[in-house]
Amino acid sequence: MTINPDKACALAQDIENNVSEVIVGKNKTIRLLLIALTAGGHVLIEDVPGIGKTTLVTALARSLDLDFARIQFTPDVMPSDVTGYNIFDQKTGDFTFKPGAIMTQILLADEINRTSPKTQSALLEAMQENQVTVDQTTYELPQPFMVMATQNPIEQQGTYVLPEAQLDRFMFRMTLGYPTAKEEINIMSRFSSENPIDNLLPVAASADVIWLRDQARQVYVADAIKVYITNLAQQTRRHPDVELGASPRASLMLLQAAKAAALLSGRDYVIPDDVQSLLHYVFDHRLIIRAEGRLRGADAGSIIESLKETVQVPAQR
Repeated sequence: MTINPDKACALAQDIENNVSEVIVGKNKTIRLLLIALTAGGHVLIEDVPGIGKTTLVTALARSLDLDFARIQFTPDVMPSDVTGYNIFDQKTGDFTFKPGAIMTQILLADEINRTSPKTQSALLEAMQENQVTVDQTTYELPQPFMVMATQNPIEQQGTYVLPEAQLDRFMFRMTLGYPTAKEEINIMSRFSSENPIDNLLPVAASADVIWLRDQARQVYVADAIKVYITNLAQQTRRHPDVELGASPRASLMLLQAAKAAALLSGRDYVIPDDVQSLLHYVFDHRLIIRAEGRLRGADAGSIIESLKETVQVPAQR
């Protein structure tokens, strides 16, 4: 397959413009979601209630014309609600599989940290291997598949901290932030008479997303870029204030995301800026800071910034 960055860039711009018909002033966030989608990754959006997390995910799903399911996580949601379950049919004497919410292409895991860790873990196999296993039977998930989860800050009442294994499955963690005064006025004007998402039409289909993913795999990555990503990950593991550094999965996800970012920028090769622009979103939620480090004011963001300054950047040719 011949790589066509210009076509990929134009397709991404069409999707971004369509989502922007609903979402005001969040072009960077929309682009990050498209990068994750193209790279085959999952996204965790963390912010306070009422910011528009659910609306953003819904708008993206409608723009792509993909099968979409939403599961509202609460303390009483069970793992079988996510993966599905077998039910006995008295007429046939056999068990019939009833698919759960995860049997879709885009899954909105809304307020994922309001359910128990047992239910959260039902997503692990699906997010890593694109399959679920129920009663020793494995079911493949439809492609393309992507989990976009939202969560409230852990300081909010009734939340559970996501375990490290779950966080490591997410390619990106991001926040939306409050809109500016001008953007907030625009939001009120846009949503005052009707919900614009009701009239949103798709501009891409499953085949387009699969094509984008195939294109991203062909983006060229120089050995120097791979060494750069490896050095960044290694330094997180050696940092005196870090108890748990970036995993090899994090390095691979950073590479995949950089390739997707290059493609959607109209290039067929990765440059160091692609890596640096995504470093926080890939590494931030994976670093666990030592208690003594936190007492000194260290956090994941400041440590990542120091890595960007100290790890040698490969020269561009």
